[in-house]
Amino acid sequence: MGIKDFFKFTKFKNEAKERNTFGLDSTDFLRLFLGEDLMSDDDMSDVTYNVCLRILSESLSKLPLKMYQDTDSGLVKVTDHPAYKVLRRPNPTTSPSSLWAAVEMNRNQHGNAYVYIERNPNGTLKHLWGLPSTDVTVKFSEKGVFGQVNAVWYHYQDKQTGKQYKFHSDEVLHFKTSVSFDGIKGLSIRQMLGTQIDNSKRATNYLNNYYKTGLMGKGYLTYESNMNISESDAHDFARGVTAHAGGSDKGGTLPIVPPGFKLETLNMNMVDAQFLPISKYTSLQIASAFGIKPSFLNDYDKGNYANVETQQRDFYINTLLPILKAYEEEISNKLLLEREIDAGFKFEFNPNVILRADYEKQVDGLVKLTGAGIFTPDESRDALGYASRGGNADNLFTNSANVKIDDIEKPDTSKGGGKIDEGLDGDQE
Repeated sequence: MGIKDFFKFTKFKNEAKERNTFGLDSTDFLRLFLGEDLMSDDDMSDVTYNVCLRILSESLSKLPLKMYQDTDSGLVKVTDHPAYKVLRRPNPTTSPSSLWAAVEMNRNQHGNAYVYIERNPNGTLKHLWGLPSTDVTVKFSEKGVFGQVNAVWYHYQDKQTGKQYKFHSDEVLHFKTSVSFDGIKGLSIRQMLGTQIDNSKRATNYLNNYYKTGLMGKGYLTYESNMNISESDAHDFARGVTAHAGGSDKGGTLPIVPPGFKLETLNMNMVDAQFLPISKYTSLQIASAFGIKPSFLNDYDKGNYANVETQQRDFYINTLLPILKAYEEEISNKLLLEREIDAGFKFEFNPNVILRADYEKQVDGLVKLTGAGIFTPDESRDALGYASRGGNADNLFTNSANVKIDDIEKPDTSKGGGKIDEGLDGDQE
């Protein structure tokens, strides 16, 4: 069978495209020797990177932001402040959960996140608007940073209207990653882990192409030197073999190779290449940069219930706590007046949503706190989501057996103690 007859047999019709040479950075070279398409610049396509962004965004969005005042009698919850009411509904189109999830997503993806503070004419807080990080540029005063009140400015380009806005630092909540060389702008995870993220995306892309070709690895065709075949015909023949046996719908189909041709494979076996261990190691590297524990990635190889629970506490202490502290400081400093800060007003995220144990342990802990006089019954009811009862339920109770050490009556040794001593002395004599 001739080559042209073979093409008719496989019903492959395509114009031959001659290419005698190609560069080392060309698409054909990468597809031939790397067995993959060119990588896109979208980091969100990587599963591990995407999961880490989602975990941090959802973790922050589900924490309620509370307002307190530090008084002589302890922390008091504040609910009648204008800033607290705005935080319950930042703007007409955005809920608190959506706002903080978007802010945290931008902070990790781009290294910086911005929220515009809109105020009423009298200076009270009106709305909070999240700004896409890609549309904000940080500018510095020509006079420098030292000694300047508004040395940092934020230029925002609204893509919807085309308008440009200029905000000074007091008008913008600026949240950044912990990695920063000037303390003003943060570095994104992508900037720090570019190679690892690219490797993870290439591994995913390799598997996708491997499935698309029907689990058929890359290969090459050889033919005898005495065969009179042009380069154009050789390219056409290679395409014909690919069309006949390649693709997920033709998995397992044996390619037809005429006499004089030989099909050789190029790909290394996945087991020999340690594909799975390397992919897993790369994923753990990316997760560790975010502070995400293996159990959050469904990696339970060396885990059990006890150490998974420990990983969750460690996630809050070593990952979320520094993030929450930076958020609380920025929100308190920008949304509150200086006199309010001096009066003890501040914002704090409530971590009980994450640290909340099972119902039995939670009730047992509240019973102990109430019985020890640390919580009032109403405070315990509030922690469980029940309405307060007022009256005596707002008082502290404790066991009557618990008394101050100074109030314990000392034994009278003037009588009984003397007789005992005399008796002992008598025995000794």
